Amino acid sequence: MFKAMIVLKRRKDLGFKEFQSHWLNHHATLVRQLPNIRKAVFNFSTEQGAGEVDAVSELWFDSQQDFLDAYASEIGQQVAQDSLSHVSKRERVMLTEYNIV
Repeated sequence: MFKAMIVLKRRKDLGFKEFQSHWLNHHATLVRQLPNIRKAVFNFSTEQGAGEVDAVSELWFDSQQDFLDAYASEIGQQVAQDSLSHVSKRERVMLTEYNIV
């Protein structure tokens, strides 16, 4: 199973609660439409914007190619644009997940 983790820092003009609400309501509806997505989890900082990271998005696909194909699609482009328009920093980490427990 392939997983992408996306580390996010909101734009400075967005309050933490506004950012969180947008991600859980609007952005989530777009992410659910990505082709071949297996699982999506949004994690928000308990520091509520005080640190360098506001959120981490986890997206699971069967393969890295499925991830790349999803983001090459029309809805994938919408997901990326929506993300980029609400963050000052976005860093993708591509991973192979190994369940230990």
